[in-house]
Amino acid sequence: MAHKNFFSAYLAARGILIALAIIIAWGLSLLLLLYREIDFGHPLTYLGVLVQTHLYTGLFITAHDAMHGVVSRDTRTNHFLGWLAAILFSFNFYWRLFRKHHEHHRFVATDKDPDHHDSGNFFLWYFSFMKAYVNIWQLLLMAVAFNLLKLIFPLNNLLLFWILPAVLSTFQLFYFGTYLPHRGENPNKHRSRSLSRNHLWAFISCYFFGYHYEHHDSPTTPWWKLWRVKEKSSF
Repeated sequence: MAHKNFFSAYLAARGILIALAIIIAWGLSLLLLLYREIDFGHPLTYLGVLVQTHLYTGLFITAHDAMHGVVSRDTRTNHFLGWLAAILFSFNFYWRLFRKHHEHHRFVATDKDPDHHDSGNFFLWYFSFMKAYVNIWQLLLMAVAFNLLKLIFPLNNLLLFWILPAVLSTFQLFYFGTYLPHRGENPNKHRSRSLSRNHLWAFISCYFFGYHYEHHDSPTTPWWKLWRVKEKSSF
């Protein structure tokens, strides 16, 4: 009976454990990289940038799942972890993201969708996407944090492992989570495309978020279960 109760508690807490794993991995990885001596001739330098970019994307995906209430069954814990993940990703404001993301789901691919851009042009769309989500307070907080952190860590390390991965992650999130799924005409009920079934690539590219039709069809499925929805999907 105790074993069964422990297993039930584990199943209920999986979302919290996965969210904490991403947040802790991001923090430990960043700390190690900020102390690492940069050698541009060593492949680990570039691997570090890629890993940190992927973990930044994980922070946003964690915040995104919290917006759908699937990180924790406890509302306060759910929103706290979402808020924390959003703040760690370049001081994004969780409740501002929350409002805009639910507008996206409600008005997908219409003029009321904050993620939509009529032109379909990648760069114009990306600029519009960033303009909708980045605000002056966020930039000011980043500037303050940067100037404080450079008193502790080498400037080049901050630029390479803190700033650059955050920027690259916005391209990753935009390309796989907005541009590919919503470009052009999509005559289905969710006006969304989806990646072909390839779970390894779907995870590496954007934490299964490229299974975007499936996300819109089942928004309360956490990212780490989206592959199962894809398995059952005929889309």
